[in-house]
Amino acid sequence: MLKFCIFQKKIIMKIFTIIILLSVIIFQAGGQDKLNERIKAEVERSLSTYHELYKHLHQNPELSLQEFETARRMEQELSTLGYEVTPGVGGNSLVGVYENGSGPVVMFRTDMDALPILEKTGLAYASKVTMTHETGALVPVMHACGHDMHMAVFLATANTMVKLKDSWKGTLVFIAQQAEEGSRGADVMISAGLFKRFPKPDYALAYHVSPTIPAGSIGYRAGAILASVSSVDIIFKGVGGHGAYPHKTIDPVVMSARAILDFQTIVSREINAIDPAVVTVGAIHGGTQYNIIPDEVKMQLTIRTYNSEVKNHILEALNRISKHVALSARMPEDKLPEVIELKDPTPPVVNDANLVSKAVVSFKNILGSDKVMEVTASMAGEDFGRYGLTEEKIPISLFWLGSVNVDKYSQAQIQGTELPPLHSPYFYPDPEPTLRTGAIGMTRVLMDLLKK
Repeated sequence: MLKFCIFQKKIIMKIFTIIILLSVIIFQAGGQDKLNERIKAEVERSLSTYHELYKHLHQNPELSLQEFETARRMEQELSTLGYEVTPGVGGNSLVGVYENGSGPVVMFRTDMDALPILEKTGLAYASKVTMTHETGALVPVMHACGHDMHMAVFLATANTMVKLKDSWKGTLVFIAQQAEEGSRGADVMISAGLFKRFPKPDYALAYHVSPTIPAGSIGYRAGAILASVSSVDIIFKGVGGHGAYPHKTIDPVVMSARAILDFQTIVSREINAIDPAVVTVGAIHGGTQYNIIPDEVKMQLTIRTYNSEVKNHILEALNRISKHVALSARMPEDKLPEVIELKDPTPPVVNDANLVSKAVVSFKNILGSDKVMEVTASMAGEDFGRYGLTEEKIPISLFWLGSVNVDKYSQAQIQGTELPPLHSPYFYPDPEPTLRTGAIGMTRVLMDLLKK
């Protein structure tokens, strides 16, 4: 009888424990749902404000290293929200810090610069801006890479975090970076003491709009998500002369043409097929008029890889091919082509797997599992990867923010047509759903990393 009573008591205790655990789970779930509702309501409340700001930024783009007015606007917006803002952290970049009690430190980055592209979107708020490029040429300017949307989402998130500061504890470090195009801004900020002068982040996050994911969705990937980028100059020297007497010249235009074709065999015949790599000749400069064979041709290339050994192999192959093309054209040993890798190649963006895992849970929680998708790695480049390579060893993660109008996306899928890519004069995000999703999703991620 005693044993039976003891057994009965154990059963009751187990049932009681299960009831308590279920109650806690239900209570927590209710709390999560309530926080999601508050985040969505706050983002919705400010959506029209940041939509208008997005259109203003789109209409007023500024080139890399010339983001003077853009930086001032970002400083003004963050200061108004109560962030302690430090401008001029390496050029036009700035840092906004918001302290809300003891807890983790989380960094969120936006970029600010635009591109020398003539906009052809036909939007009512299309850019008509022209600026003097660093080359000295007057060029049209356009936000063709979504940095205007990055800034709008960044500020909408900054606003929501302040409005709901009773739901989290810790420190936000919001940075607005100059010169992401050309991969110069991150390195300058780090050199200017980003992680020495300001709270050191436990995590660093960023978005990039995607031209292939529908608005309302988020793309993620653990590990390498964006490639390393190296810029290379090759100079072919020749012997110039009259176009009527090519036999008295050594034509560098022909040499460069032969080399370009041979460069295509580097990836297809020298690199292991399972190692991603791209070799693109983006520009050729040589000659002045129809009937003059020049004595020099300059080529500009981009190399994209995920592996330093692959990159080094490609550089060696560019040297080898260029020199042998010149030798076969009768150029002497002392005038063979120069293959110059420009300084500070952009490293790959390698997402921290643990941080991605945490963020994906948060994104799915507030957006729904069907709106959060795993993506493949891209050969595009981004200097955000530099923030994860400093001595501070900060875990970083960049996420793709879907930006394609849902109807246009569906139509393209049905018809098998290509959507305008980044850096296209026709690219633009679908503003409201992209902005809404970005702000709601990132706010939830930040709050979960900064739990009370």
